[in-house]
Amino acid sequence: MPLDPFFAERLRVHRRYLLDKNVRQVRARIASLWPFSRESPRSAGEAPEPTADGPLTPAERSSVKTGARASARARHRKAALAWDRSELKAVGTPGPGIRTTEHRVEVPGHPAVRVRVYYPDASGSGTATPAVLAFFGGAFRIGSIDYPTTDAAFRRRADESGVAIVAVDYALAPEQRYPVAVEQAYAALQWLFAEADELGMDPERIGVAGASAGANIAAALTLVNRDRAGYPLRLQILEVPVVDLTGKHLDLRATRALGIPSVIALRELRSVVRTYLPDKARAREPYASPLLAASHEGLPPTVILTAEYDPLRGDGVAYGAALRTAGVDASTVQYLGVTHDTAIFTGVLPAARRWHADVVTALRRLHD
Repeated sequence: MPLDPFFAERLRVHRRYLLDKNVRQVRARIASLWPFSRESPRSAGEAPEPTADGPLTPAERSSVKTGARASARARHRKAALAWDRSELKAVGTPGPGIRTTEHRVEVPGHPAVRVRVYYPDASGSGTATPAVLAFFGGAFRIGSIDYPTTDAAFRRRADESGVAIVAVDYALAPEQRYPVAVEQAYAALQWLFAEADELGMDPERIGVAGASAGANIAAALTLVNRDRAGYPLRLQILEVPVVDLTGKHLDLRATRALGIPSVIALRELRSVVRTYLPDKARAREPYASPLLAASHEGLPPTVILTAEYDPLRGDGVAYGAALRTAGVDASTVQYLGVTHDTAIFTGVLPAARRWHADVVTALRRLHD
């Protein structure tokens, strides 16, 4: 199906952004290797040399580079948050003012994690509420439960499904790399079951959900839970999941159809993996790439949503097939004519509204 006309201008801007970004990276790389470059070390991505106190030691140079990268990440995240705020106003749908509570969950051996509970209006009636532990997307390195489109989606889904959304603000990479986010997810799951009565949740009707990188964490969590505790998870919802960090299931026909060269798409996706994993060899571990688990038996019923113009559609299809082969009640749906981030465009895109409605319908299965 042709790409929905809504995406035409966005695609043009995105292609230009990717091209400009890759050109800058290549230039910086060449400048850093070419000894006769006229560029200053700072513009070439290297540490500046002081003139008064002599040259920097290797440790000092490393420290300067690390600081520069951290500063660049902070600027990027600030820009991403501003962009997200404008997206909600321009193309999204605000969330209702439902009740929320904030919690801090300790994680053995890792940083504590913040959790926010979004309660549906029916909660507090004396009846225990179904709940889903939810993980936001953002390529493992941006995003949070405070992003406006994320917060709005959680509010709307809780309100319309009657299911409490327990949103996990997992740590971002590269400050905290794999498996920190997975361990935080598991700690949050343990906490949810331990505190279910106090929170007003029904421990027999709990699921997990995630989008993109968050779907990777959600899928990994179901494996961790099966291998360690065996809590009775009733459902997992995976939106545009990345479940194989080796990249072997990427479907680059999707990006080529958008006029994005495969080499650029691969460069972007590999950058995400390098940021998240401490060592690329760990991409073969099942908690990093749930698709590569030796077995998928015993996992909860699963709903997978993919997009036609998304290179991750191959991951979703392959994971759905692996789950079905293992005897799991799993379904995979592909939305035609749309892209990876379709779900946020509920204010202007019919497919996004259908996407939202389908997620709400899936969440309502926890009432059964």
